Amino acid sequence: MKNCEEEKLDNRKRMGKNKDGVIFPVAPNLSEMSDTYLNFIEEIKAEIQKQRISVVLNANSSMICLYWNIGKAIIKKQEKEGWGTKVIDRMAKDLKDAFPDMSGFSPRNIKYMRKFAECWPDYEIVQRVVAQIPWRSNISVMDKLTDQKSRIWYAQKTIENGWSKTILDMQIESRLMERAGQSVNNFQAALPPTDSDLVNQVFKDPYLFDFLGTDIPRREVEIERQLTEHIQSFLLELGQGFAFVGRQVHLEVGGDDFYIDLLFYHLKLRCYVVIELKACDFEPGFISQLNMYQNAVNDILRHPDDKPTIGLLLVKGKNKTVVEYSLAGYQNPIGVAEWKNQIAKALPEELRSSLPSVEEIEKELE
Repeated sequence: MKNCEEEKLDNRKRMGKNKDGVIFPVAPNLSEMSDTYLNFIEEIKAEIQKQRISVVLNANSSMICLYWNIGKAIIKKQEKEGWGTKVIDRMAKDLKDAFPDMSGFSPRNIKYMRKFAECWPDYEIVQRVVAQIPWRSNISVMDKLTDQKSRIWYAQKTIENGWSKTILDMQIESRLMERAGQSVNNFQAALPPTDSDLVNQVFKDPYLFDFLGTDIPRREVEIERQLTEHIQSFLLELGQGFAFVGRQVHLEVGGDDFYIDLLFYHLKLRCYVVIELKACDFEPGFISQLNMYQNAVNDILRHPDDKPTIGLLLVKGKNKTVVEYSLAGYQNPIGVAEWKNQIAKALPEELRSSLPSVEEIEKELE
């Protein structure tokens, strides 16, 4: 007969403990599992074996569809048999034993398979959209987003733009979906319907230049310099298709010298994009200046096959109504958006309201 200390040691081993306060999870013994589970795990093994050839040929899509099938099967069995989470530890061990050369069968990943099937009940969407992006990206979409509409949107953008998981995470955190197509513009009036919708989706509001840091430059030329020094980050924020042409591009008009802040060419839209950057709030006169630069680019740089040059005015703040009235009557396509550096985004919500604004600090220094 075992004494108390021997029973305690046996319990530790069974529960995965080898030292007080330290736990190494151990799967339940196979003998403890029901016949229903034994039949179920054999079905899962057969499904995995059936899919292995397909996984090799079309690794990502087939693997994710396989994960969905496993997750769906777990949900059904748990609902029918009342299984708890302990069964997943047992599954992980059995699947690793059955397929030692395959990765992805950790308890954590199997739990994600279950969550994946919960998030995407429609298998058609799985095949058409989310199976086309990597599994790690799918985990980000599940963890960081709560509704199917935004999950589908970011998955589709990942496919379109070839985003890595790191870039996807950054775009989700910067709320790209909420900003896309939000600039105040005259695209509908200045462009054919077939072009205006596409152009509108290319531009956003606000633009987030968090790579500028917390010390915001006060002069436009300094902001331009920092943007070009961080050109890779800047291009990423602008979006796919932008090719950098130059900064402070010299134009001579009627003997007078003018300088375009930033000039780009958009490969998908097939047109030049003139960007004027302001370290202050919107003023109606900015539109006239930008319009003149667009006219000059159309006349001097634009190729006959290019579409009309687009203007983008970036300001620190704007009154939407004032911008709309200022754009009325202009034939060149122009968008107006704000730029921010996200200085408060990483702070807890309760601290944001307690911090003085940049304007308040400047007022104290005057």
